[in-house]
Amino acid sequence: MMRAKSLIFPLLFLITSCATAQKTVRVNAIKANNYGVIYSLPKTSFEVELLVKKTTYKRGDFYPYAQRYLAVDKPVTEDRIVHTLEGIEITNKGIPDKANSFMVEFRSKSVEPYVYLREDGLIVSINAEPENVTESKRVIHASETVSENPRRFFSQETLMAGSTAKQAELVARQIFDLRRNRSDILSGEAVNMPPDGNAYNVVMEEINKQEKALTELFSGSVTTEFFTETYQIIPENSNINREVIARFSEKLGPLDPDNLAGEPIYISLIRKTPEVVMQLSERDLQRLESKLSEGIVYNIPGKGDLSIEFGNRTLKSLEVDVVQFGSQDVLAKKMFENNKQPIEVHFYPELGAIKQIIQ
Repeated sequence: MMRAKSLIFPLLFLITSCATAQKTVRVNAIKANNYGVIYSLPKTSFEVELLVKKTTYKRGDFYPYAQRYLAVDKPVTEDRIVHTLEGIEITNKGIPDKANSFMVEFRSKSVEPYVYLREDGLIVSINAEPENVTESKRVIHASETVSENPRRFFSQETLMAGSTAKQAELVARQIFDLRRNRSDILSGEAVNMPPDGNAYNVVMEEINKQEKALTELFSGSVTTEFFTETYQIIPENSNINREVIARFSEKLGPLDPDNLAGEPIYISLIRKTPEVVMQLSERDLQRLESKLSEGIVYNIPGKGDLSIEFGNRTLKSLEVDVVQFGSQDVLAKKMFENNKQPIEVHFYPELGAIKQIIQ
């Protein structure tokens, strides 16, 4: 019995915890398609995802009386919205390169060869089931619930009051009554105690809801929500030096690069893998083309240093794999002609690079 030999090719590909899995399709190399399968190799793109917190400050109608009636020292005195940049995630995302589509051809005598492709045509594996990819997503904080309309809790006396000052006084009394009722229920001294646990929860929830809504008439309300905005950049085979990928405004939030209402967010990508420029003769070019046409072409990504800057600070700095900074090579056809034990090849779909060969 032969022992399987496994070759593993480690890469830096997973640079973020926010990878998106795509469905795969099995394509068999059969006589109907001349024992050939067309596949694509990717080029590198980077998705920059901004996590933004939006804080909404809303002034209450009775804010001038906040200190007098409720001892609130710093009520909200004006309506405003503030955006803050809470985090940045970078995803190395391969996209099909139209200039790099190939056909892998197997011999008719090969044992049922097959290829797994992603839905977008990128190669995943040859003669092997695709590996399970655990899809993980960024956890976004839940947004706060907006309070009830406080005026629906006003008493008849409050609604009939002739001035804002009088309404504020009456609502303050109502707030203290709610607090006293809650205290009596908690201490068991209420005249009409809730009959059971469920009724108790309903009553306490209603008291808390009313108190919050009425108190915000004095203190104002502050609500927060979180959302993400994603921008994409596709590098060429040259460096990127502080290119504006987006802008950010405290008032308006994330903006497009050409919107000057916000401060710029810069992205830089500096090649680490030396660029090799070959002067090939026409004969050498023909040999190279022949080599690429007679096997399974795969990518050998290069390395780069990627950084994100905003507000005179570097928010992200990491080493990444970049297809455009690398080269290509070929697996020879004869590797797949062993009928007794077909060779298995696993790829990094986002890079088109070999992950593992099992033979």
